Amino acid sequence: MKLARAIHFDKSDTFVFHIPARTGEWVISGGFEFSNFGQSDLTGKARQAFANGWLGVETFGRVTFVAVTQIEEAELEALTDTLAAHFVSIYGAPSVEAARPVAYAELQHMAELCDEHDPNTLLTVQRELTEAGVKEYFRVIEPPEAELEQFAVHADMED
Repeated sequence: MKLARAIHFDKSDTFVFHIPARTGEWVISGGFEFSNFGQSDLTGKARQAFANGWLGVETFGRVTFVAVTQIEEAELEALTDTLAAHFVSIYGAPSVEAARPVAYAELQHMAELCDEHDPNTLLTVQRELTEAGVKEYFRVIEPPEAELEQFAVHADMED
């Protein structure tokens, strides 16, 4: 099974999100966080998180880019428990047991997004607020195949 991990190319996420996700942590779309948002809620860092932030399932911070990778079943189980506990503490779910199926469904949704992509494929998310609610779009950035020129040093032996 595949899921995605937070990846950073620079420090920009530390400036644009209230809480940046930690590099390497497992992520999900996290669009549910904005289900009760209106246009007036979309300002500053909250707007940035809404517009293009994935949700880390360990820090519950946001990240712009994620990379597809394999996940082990035991890791998925632990993430399900962590996310279910988050639903209890932040969203008022009645119990971890009641929240667990919803948490698992969120992780499965992310797994479905990642399933058809090779490891190291990058994904981005873009959201918009519509009359029907939050609409998400996903962009795929395929990993480039390495060419010899990227690693070999070429010299003119006559010089």
